[in-house]
Amino acid sequence: MDLPALRMARQSHSIHDVFALVTEKAYGQHRSHFDALDQEGHGLKWLRLADDGQLDAPPDAHPEVGWLSSDVFFGGLVDRFFEIAEQSPDFRWLQSAAAGVDLDGYQRLMDRGARICNAHLTAIPIAEYVLRAVLDVFQDAERWRAAQADGRWKHHNFREVWRSRWLIIGLGAIGAETARRARAFEAHVTGVRRHPTGNEPVDAMIAPADVPGALPAADVVVLAAPATPDTENLVDDAFLSAMKPGSVLVNIARGKLIDDEALLRALDGDRLAAAVLDVFNTEPLERDHPYWTHPKVVLTPHSSGGGIGRWERGAELFCDNLRRVLAGEPLVNEVTTMELLTTDLPFALGQQ
Repeated sequence: MDLPALRMARQSHSIHDVFALVTEKAYGQHRSHFDALDQEGHGLKWLRLADDGQLDAPPDAHPEVGWLSSDVFFGGLVDRFFEIAEQSPDFRWLQSAAAGVDLDGYQRLMDRGARICNAHLTAIPIAEYVLRAVLDVFQDAERWRAAQADGRWKHHNFREVWRSRWLIIGLGAIGAETARRARAFEAHVTGVRRHPTGNEPVDAMIAPADVPGALPAADVVVLAAPATPDTENLVDDAFLSAMKPGSVLVNIARGKLIDDEALLRALDGDRLAAAVLDVFNTEPLERDHPYWTHPKVVLTPHSSGGGIGRWERGAELFCDNLRRVLAGEPLVNEVTTMELLTTDLPFALGQQ
């Protein structure tokens, strides 16, 4: 939408100042975005929440909109942020930097008629993590690193992602971004989703009940599904015994999806090439857990979503949706009451 249109939309919907609740840190880090909004003439007044919980605002300023940015979670300001939003009789929209919407404050705001939008800021870095990890395993890159450390000029052949077959279990934002990247390498991707939309970026779609039949053909199996009673210990002895010899298992979902003892038994055999694990049943992982030293395990500390671009994407999403709110347009990633109550979306404070 161009600037004149934005101003016209603003004038047609409201002429009063709109108080927006943000943190002092987010305001400072993304000042250029806020300045751009100010120049567009929306009548925005920024109420800035400091690290100590103090609000820079006159007593009669009631926020209408807010951005629950990443630093709110890291800085221990979640309760204070919701307190301010809930005390405002005018609060009508919240943009969260998190994918998960399982905090009580979200439901309380929705019960009052406020609209909630979530974010999938970590989908891109997690997808890149998956591709990097699979390439590392396929190319047996550890052999190159060992040869370099020893000063040896040693050649070896390696597997290619080209024409490999991937099975991605869970095709939300993370699964979809992973599928796009795997297909860019000309892999064949089969997605698993309970309720397909028809727009998934995959070569084939199957239902969860069809997973056992798809495992024997998959070179790479990626777990990207939420943790629910249906997915708990999904990866058990039967699952693992059905996997293709030499295949790679990647878990960037939740540790509960894997039966650890079953996976260790499979890794001790000759069926799996490797397991790439970023999430675990207990976090931090116990120091004496066998995963730490197993030669077929690639282990990372729940950090696959740590790409630094997520902060900029969060600011862009907030500003885009704020413009939509002010113009009366449909919002991106709006969460419905049913989704809030029933959906276990992936969420980790360490990745937001």
